[in-house]
Amino acid sequence: MSASIASALTDASRSRMILHLGPLRMPVRRRSILVGVAAAATLIVLGILALGLGSYPLIPQEVVQTLLGGGDALHRTVVIDWRLPRAIAAITVGALLGIAGALFQTVTRNPLASPDILGLSNGAFTGMLIALVLVSGSWPVLTAGSLIGGFATAVVIWLLSARGGVHGFRLIVVGIGVSAILASLNTWLLLQIELETAMFASAWGTGSLNGVTAGPLAGALLCALPFAVAALLLVPRLRQLELGDDTAAATGARPGRIRVVALLIGVALVAAATTVAGPVAFVALAAPQIARLVARTPHLSLMLSALFGGVLLLGADLIAQHMLPTALPVGVVTVSVGGAYLVLMIILEIRRRA
Repeated sequence: MSASIASALTDASRSRMILHLGPLRMPVRRRSILVGVAAAATLIVLGILALGLGSYPLIPQEVVQTLLGGGDALHRTVVIDWRLPRAIAAITVGALLGIAGALFQTVTRNPLASPDILGLSNGAFTGMLIALVLVSGSWPVLTAGSLIGGFATAVVIWLLSARGGVHGFRLIVVGIGVSAILASLNTWLLLQIELETAMFASAWGTGSLNGVTAGPLAGALLCALPFAVAALLLVPRLRQLELGDDTAAATGARPGRIRVVALLIGVALVAAATTVAGPVAFVALAAPQIARLVARTPHLSLMLSALFGGVLLLGADLIAQHMLPTALPVGVVTVSVGGAYLVLMIILEIRRRA
């Protein structure tokens, strides 16, 4: 073995460590661990701010004391009953969208292929509206409608873009077209229902955490948890897929089956997130790429994407609630910031190809 190769192997071993998760052994870069710890710490700080800010402000010490079981009855009501469900919802929805975005971008090998760009969020919202109009407004029915709408939209996009494959530019164009059609359909559905229900659904359709309660949030979490675990178990197969179809097949993987399973998991996660907060834009697009940029990893990490998704959505919700002249739905903030991010990505991609 030459000195240069031995030096490279030594550097690689120093930058990695092996995590043992039961029977699984997973090599992890030390920088990724540090970035993950920093993102988790940021999430905790933002969470304490979210629980303390409001019409009845609390200092961080009071928030922490209340979370640990102390504080008076008023503090427990404000922190536990009023603000905690919304903060947990922001973190959870952001994490689900981050994982879904990483799955879609890994499978399609395209940084623009996120569920909101492809119209899956609008599809899930369409399913919810149809369930609201035709059946009832109960959360189990809305959750089922969201799942059916998301999966139906994925099937339509898959069929229309089949000639270009799931990694082709055709997929993005077809997804944008389907998303525009679904947005028009959603507007028409809103015009067909009662005014009060339409106002509620319209605000929800912009991506909002207003009025999130513990019951629907727990239901969405239970629905999404098996799919999130399945996504993490799929990571070794995704790494094989990144080697290319031929190499992956040579190592025993089935690229076609891996793509289908990953996309189905991603659609389910988006549908669950939409049930809680409506179609929140750009978190799924930005979180995986920001995580990879900060961690300097050659691939998209699902865990880091989940953490950065939570940070992005909780931070956006703080801005929407407390840093603007008027409180707005969190989706308005993510659209404003995400639009600028999307333009920057397109410019960088054009320069890269020039």
